[in-house]
Amino acid sequence: MALSGRIATPPLTARESGLVACTRCTKVWPLGTESCARCGSTLVSRDYRSLQRVWAWLTVGILCYIPANLYPMLETRMLFTTQRSTIVEGALDLAAHGAVGIALIIFVASVLIPVGKFIAVGWLAYSVSKPLSMEPHRRHKLYELVEFIGRWSMIDVFVVAIMSALVQLNVAAAIHPGPAAITFALSVIFTMLAAQSFDPRMIWDTQDGRPPSE
Repeated sequence: MALSGRIATPPLTARESGLVACTRCTKVWPLGTESCARCGSTLVSRDYRSLQRVWAWLTVGILCYIPANLYPMLETRMLFTTQRSTIVEGALDLAAHGAVGIALIIFVASVLIPVGKFIAVGWLAYSVSKPLSMEPHRRHKLYELVEFIGRWSMIDVFVVAIMSALVQLNVAAAIHPGPAAITFALSVIFTMLAAQSFDPRMIWDTQDGRPPSE
């Protein structure tokens, strides 16, 4: 029978057990092994220099996301008139024409998810250098969520590409991607690189409330 008031002990990490895992093939080796014999990758228990790459990719991604919302994502030409729409304007136009569900999906995938990823990745990178109250298990779940939803950030670009390929009626009507399509795609790519550069193993170094040290 468990005693009441027992203090929960933090989980045992691989480094504390004298082990290191390959980040490419996930093979586990004794701590101190320089390279993975399975895939040849260099083995490190923690990649503290990855934070520099995370902040660099994240900064470039945010800089690309700003013009992606200021410039047109879609250019629609009907006879002799041309209409240019940004991401938000395109979602509002779809909602005004009755496609509320599609408009909501585009707004969530093109606005809420990218902004949420910026905040989540930046907060995770900040959390490994500062003692925070949120337990490492929840932070690791947040990292897995960022990795999972990252693939859906490109849905707006896919919609523009499909519509550009289908609606080409020469003089009558035509749809072309706007300049924001390129910067939005670059923003998504750079944010994905920022998330992939992050070493989630550093999260567990702060489970005792202290920032990690090399």
